[in-house]
Amino acid sequence: MIKFDAAHAGFVSDLGVKDRAPSTILAYGKDIQQLLEHINDELEKSHVHQIATDDIKSFLDHLDKKSYTKKSISRKINSIKTFFRFLKVSEFIVEDPSTLITHPKFETPPPRILSETEYRALRDAARGDTRTYAIIELLLQTGIRIGELANVRLKDLNLDAEKPSSTIMIPESRTTLARTIPLNKAAASAMQAYVNDRPKTENDYVFVTRTGNPLLVRNIRASIDRYFKKAGIKNAKVNDLRHTWIAHHITRGTSLVIISKMAGHKRLATTEKYLAYVESTEEKGMDLEEL
Repeated sequence: MIKFDAAHAGFVSDLGVKDRAPSTILAYGKDIQQLLEHINDELEKSHVHQIATDDIKSFLDHLDKKSYTKKSISRKINSIKTFFRFLKVSEFIVEDPSTLITHPKFETPPPRILSETEYRALRDAARGDTRTYAIIELLLQTGIRIGELANVRLKDLNLDAEKPSSTIMIPESRTTLARTIPLNKAAASAMQAYVNDRPKTENDYVFVTRTGNPLLVRNIRASIDRYFKKAGIKNAKVNDLRHTWIAHHITRGTSLVIISKMAGHKRLATTEKYLAYVESTEEKGMDLEEL
């Protein structure tokens, strides 16, 4: 019989061994901690083998009453199902109580695609902040994910702002394909300016704090959200820079295969979904055109 604390610690450790993204490990860890605290406080259970399907439903009902969105609840269900699969494989439980738990139905809103006026205003708002400006340019000009950006190391960069040969390498992970992405002049120039201004540190992460520690995803989100607000851009999030990059290239007639490969999509169908939101032109060969 294993207690909640030990099960939680083992689960988080297992996620690390499986090379899950740091942001995923953090989110899943918090979700399961929240679940276990609810079951312990409200149902007075302390060992994982005591947890029943109704206990999980009690937790989900609690989230619903707390006005969590269906999307948030669905994400927590993913965490819960992953947790109980870990417990079953580890032989800490015999039956998986999450098997009968189903995801709530909800409509996925269309991607938020920034207009040219909006992304230019965002640039202008951040222009005096070398680090955040470089982050915005990198996200907007390459379409990489925020988690990928946070994990970029100095060795992954090949910068030459004077020539069209600058690149960034994104390693393979559970959710994305390995790829090397060319950097256009706007992205290369912004990155070079930041690297020149980057704090001196032995840490090899490209984006670091003033004290030389890695810049976390939540720090990046907070910085860009601040400049969205400063630029007067409403209802926009960091991921919308990626949506905008994809939509921009579809509109310019760039091959979906190229866009999919550059975006790190494992399935072309993921890229094709954007066709419903933009109109493609007949222009070709504009893969690196700047926004």
